Amino acid sequence: MAPRKEQRRGLGRGLSALMADVETVEPSEAGRPRADRVVPIERIVPNPDQPRRSFTPAQLDELANSIRTKGVIQPLIVRVDPADPERFQIVAGERRWRAAQMAQLHELPVLVRSFDDTEVLEVAIIENIQRADLNPIEEALGYRQLMNKFGHTQEKMAEALGKSRSHIANLLRLLNLPESVQDMVTDGRLSAGHARTLITAEKPEALAQAIVAKGLSVREAERLAKGDSAPKPQPRPRARDGMHFDKDADTKALEGDLSAALGMPVRIDHKSGGESGSVTISYETLEQLDSLCALLSTYR
Repeated sequence: MAPRKEQRRGLGRGLSALMADVETVEPSEAGRPRADRVVPIERIVPNPDQPRRSFTPAQLDELANSIRTKGVIQPLIVRVDPADPERFQIVAGERRWRAAQMAQLHELPVLVRSFDDTEVLEVAIIENIQRADLNPIEEALGYRQLMNKFGHTQEKMAEALGKSRSHIANLLRLLNLPESVQDMVTDGRLSAGHARTLITAEKPEALAQAIVAKGLSVREAERLAKGDSAPKPQPRPRARDGMHFDKDADTKALEGDLSAALGMPVRIDHKSGGESGSVTISYETLEQLDSLCALLSTYR
């Protein structure tokens, strides 16, 4: 009888199946995942297709200090380097590897897995997304890598990664913006919601600078992108039932973050001096409403 051909693992397996090898690792006596082995740090190399391109120095410093005190708690996930069998290529955990170098560690605990190129990229993207480590541009670049290098469709990625197709499509559209505008999203000066309003604009770079300089909301940015060179602030609603409409910067920032995450305008009205208020989400199409309902249903 001919040996059974090993089933190829791919994006369609989904997160739970793809990460099964990692999640079933026997815990150590201390309750930590037990590493397969300990490897000299100089034999570990980063993944050239790693979707994450920027590592915040302050976060690396904080992690390095933690590693000096407690060591590396979570083993890195690696595979044998296809270019050099004497080395190991990082699948997940490059931030820990960088911080460990800063902490002057000489060896690291690792989990060795036999992932192919598709799985390596998928695990790297998922690991970062699950940890909220990617900014919108990095996330979009990861999706584009999956599409260009491995031929995956938006629908297939949405199903496998637990995202809506509109979320993936909206992020991919950000890559049509000039590099300077993408940089403003990467460093946090511009939210993804603001950037989406500039995708079809004639002068996105100048508009992006104006949005940042004036601290415009997403709705004001939309009006600016549509040709209103001097957007007028919306009249402040009359306060009722103790609601407070003179919003501070934190509330406005939270509105912007939620709007960017949902892809829909979000308004927060907070009762002055109290703990309660209301959150209003506005949708423009039935597809957006569908996506919102699907997202909320996951928290039942």
